Amino acid sequence: MTRESHTTTSSRRKSASPTPTRPSAPAAPSAQTLQHYQAALQLVQAGKYEKAVVALDKLISAGTPEIVERCKMYLSACHRQMDRTKLSFDSLEERYDYAISLLNRDYFEEAREQFLEILAEQPDADYAFYGLAVLAAVTGQTEDCLESLAQAITRNERNRLQARTDVDFQTMQDDPRFTELLYPEIP
Repeated sequence: MTRESHTTTSSRRKSASPTPTRPSAPAAPSAQTLQHYQAALQLVQAGKYEKAVVALDKLISAGTPEIVERCKMYLSACHRQMDRTKLSFDSLEERYDYAISLLNRDYFEEAREQFLEILAEQPDADYAFYGLAVLAAVTGQTEDCLESLAQAITRNERNRLQARTDVDFQTMQDDPRFTELLYPEIP
C-alpha cells in the first residue's frame, strides 16, 4: 500500500503545480499599417523592387513585430532580385529593345529611364527620341510627343515616314501640329 499512496501523492504534486502564465497577445497592426504593408507587397509583386524597399523600410521602423518580421523577409527578397536584375546591355540597340518591351507592358517610367540612358550615352540617337515620342503619345503628353518626334525627325528623316503609319500616334492624329510635322509643306 505504500507504493499506491506514494503514486497518489506524486500525482497530486504534479497537478498542484501552477500553470505557466502566457504573455499577452501582441497589439494588432493598425489599419493604416496594413494598407502600407499591402501597398509594399503590390510593389514587390509588380517587380518595382527599389520602391518596395523604401516602403518596407518605413514599415520596419513603425510596424508591429509580426509585420516587421515579414517586411524583413520581403526586403531580403527585394535585394536578391535587385542584385539579380542589374541590367547590362551589349549595345544601345539592345537597351532600346528592352525599353520598347517595357513600353509595351505599360512600364512607362522604366521605359523612359531606358530611353534617357540611351541619350546619355549617344545624344544623337534618333531612335531614342522616337521612343520617347511614342511614350509621350501613349501617355497623353502632347507637347513632349511633338518635341521628341521633331528631334527624331531632325536626326533621321525616315522617322517621319515611320510615324505616319505608326498606330501608337493615333491619339495625335487630330492635332494640326502633328500633321504639319509629318506632312510639311514643300516650298
